[in-house]
Parts: sequence; C-alpha cells; structure tokens
Amino acid sequence: MFYEIKEGKVMLRLKAQPSAGKNEFRGLYGEEAVKVRIQAPAVEGAANKALVKFLAKSFKIPKSKIVIKSGETSKFKTVTFPLTEAFWAWAEKIEKND
Repeated sequence: MFYEIKEGKVMLRLKAQPSAGKNEFRGLYGEEAVKVRIQAPAVEGAANKALVKFLAKSFKIPKSKIVIKSGETSKFKTVTFPLTEAFWAWAEKIEKND
C-alpha cells in the first residue's frame, strides 16, 4: 500500500519526477508509491519546496504541516501530514484508476 494512517496522520510514499511539464499525480508506481511530477528542478531543494506546496494545495492542508520524513535528496520520498477528507477522496480515485 502506498500510504499508512496512524493517529490521524498520513504517511505517503512518493516517487518524484522533478523538471516535469506540470505538477500532477501520475498514478501508482508499483504498489508501494505514487508517482508525482513536479515542475521545479531538483536544485537546492526547489523540487522539495514545490512538492510540499503541491501536496498542501491538493490535500487542503497548511504547508507547515507537511514533513518529508525520508528521501530529501532522493526521488523516493516518504511524507507525513494530517489526514483530511481531500486525501481520502484522492486516495480512492488513485486506487480505482490503477
């Protein structure tokens, strides 16, 4: 599973693709991660900042509540954030499409 929920928090595994044409989710990457495309290049943390901003907008949570737990310098990342209704709706859509 590409996410876990514990104590009201989501732990989401991502495979990030920096320098993409637009910010978007691209479905499951195997069964253990979701592929996400980010416009910003992987230079001096720009892609990580853009990823946090994209996730905050997508799941309707403040940027300050999103934490990159692992993968700061890797394409494979684990992020945590509070569980929201927007996340549930998104997760159901991702699971149905793949």
